[in-house]
Amino acid sequence: MRTLRFEVLSKEDMNTLSRELSRAGVMNRTKEEVRPDVAHYTIISGTYAELLERAEGIEPVAESLEELKAAFDDLLSYWKPSAEKRVEELFDESEHGKFMLMMALLESGAVVENDGKLILREVPSLDSLRLELRFPIEEMEGYLEAVEERFNVGMITEFTLAKHYYVEVMEVDRELIESALRIAEDRATEESIVDAMFEGIARSVLADTILEMAWEHRKKNELLEALMEREPIVVDGKNERINVYFDEDSIEDFLKELQTLGYIKVKGNRIWL
Repeated sequence: MRTLRFEVLSKEDMNTLSRELSRAGVMNRTKEEVRPDVAHYTIISGTYAELLERAEGIEPVAESLEELKAAFDDLLSYWKPSAEKRVEELFDESEHGKFMLMMALLESGAVVENDGKLILREVPSLDSLRLELRFPIEEMEGYLEAVEERFNVGMITEFTLAKHYYVEVMEVDRELIESALRIAEDRATEESIVDAMFEGIARSVLADTILEMAWEHRKKNELLEALMEREPIVVDGKNERINVYFDEDSIEDFLKELQTLGYIKVKGNRIWL
């Protein structure tokens, strides 16, 4: 079973979270990992009017065009012809739609750059602006055939080699896991918090089940056989259910982890508590 782990965005956060967990009595270790992030995108291009005319029934494209129109109206509500603006006055990094529009405005000549500032020469027609829209390929599932029929379609793959930072928690005790989740809440990524929550429940339930059954089955082969007969272990919550599946090899490894943590001792085919 995989060690419970939290992903953080920087080495500093990794070290800080590790110290905070240690102070709370939660056994942990840091881990740095370089891995590629690969993303695939569908690209469509054309004027706004062309894209709008062909977008009917293709929800991701229609929604994107609607958002672009709102961004266009908002941008030109406070930027008048001949006015100079710095980029940070017009939009921030999170406003991807306005960034796309700015590229189109520059390409069309409606906006020019001068000494680090942008000047709006004229208010263009949104319909005439040429745009290139891109969508994660998973968003286009169910629409690809229609997209290929109606649009000028391209594909792009982005490969990013990046370093990722983790804090791994080597605990099976429910209270310590819950403490780790509270401490990590402000530093770890939301996705890793959610994963850790369910993994933590699974680890603690599996550990409790093994320790309970080990009182009756003091031989490892008998314990493994009894555990496999109970697989999956079901955890019922208020509005959800968690099924914990495993095989003999994963249980063997988990027994070693419980031994490292001091819960049991395994020697040969014997188990001591």
